[in-house]
Amino acid sequence: MTRPTSPTERLRELLSHGSLIRAPSAIDGLSAKLIAKAGFEAIHLTGSGVSRSMGYPDIGLVTMSEMVERARMVSNAVSVPVIADGDTGYGNAMNLMRTIREFEAAGVAAIHVEDQITPKRCGHYDGKELIAAEEMALKIQAACEARRDRAFIVVARTDARGIEGFDAAIRRANLYRDAGADVVFIEAPESREEVERIPSLVAAPVLINMYSGGKTPLISTAELRAWGYSIVVWPSHLQRASILAMQRALELLKKEDVSAADDPTLMISFAEREELVGIEEIQALERRFLK
Repeated sequence: MTRPTSPTERLRELLSHGSLIRAPSAIDGLSAKLIAKAGFEAIHLTGSGVSRSMGYPDIGLVTMSEMVERARMVSNAVSVPVIADGDTGYGNAMNLMRTIREFEAAGVAAIHVEDQITPKRCGHYDGKELIAAEEMALKIQAACEARRDRAFIVVARTDARGIEGFDAAIRRANLYRDAGADVVFIEAPESREEVERIPSLVAAPVLINMYSGGKTPLISTAELRAWGYSIVVWPSHLQRASILAMQRALELLKKEDVSAADDPTLMISFAEREELVGIEEIQALERRFLK
């Protein structure tokens, strides 16, 4: 049997196995390399994290071209499959068709798109608004038709739980599956019981978002696996951990305590950082081609 060669084919194969795909969220090439080196099956490119990395809250201020550039950066940095956040597709069905082609050309294996109005809001903020379920179903059909590689994975996200209720979110998820979505994603369920029930109520592989501090309780990976989830993403853990580390380093530098700021428990060494970004491979190429 031929082994899958592209990241998209590898993600399809992982989904076919029926086991839980763990995909911590990256915001750039460096964080993507860390996730890949840690041995995770996939990487999630978080729109909320990219927005915050640019100094904005997650209220739809990041453009499609800016997200595509991050998607290209992350995909070029690693060989593991990348699942990208495509927000609402940045407009109507025609906008979404272009979005699919741009993200696909950037090298990602999958994209998730949601049924909020444009511009959207963070799924764990209040004040969200939805487009009609039938309009979103047509957008999913358009997204599936737009992809050039039939293996490219379209994930349909609904934010209906906090607006129309849990049952409506389930109905929307199944409608989007019927429209052609490969995976469904119900954002912000509000209890352990809801999280546990979702996979049995939706006739599709299901992605779950473990957003620390949000509306959804954090559930162990073992439980998510047992309940039948296909993909889990952690959109804010790495970014928030890095913010705390930077704040601590800055406090020490402000106190002019450089030796304390150089503590190996606070940051990795220069050599470790260079190894992470592949300096030895680059130097080997320089020896071959630069005379």
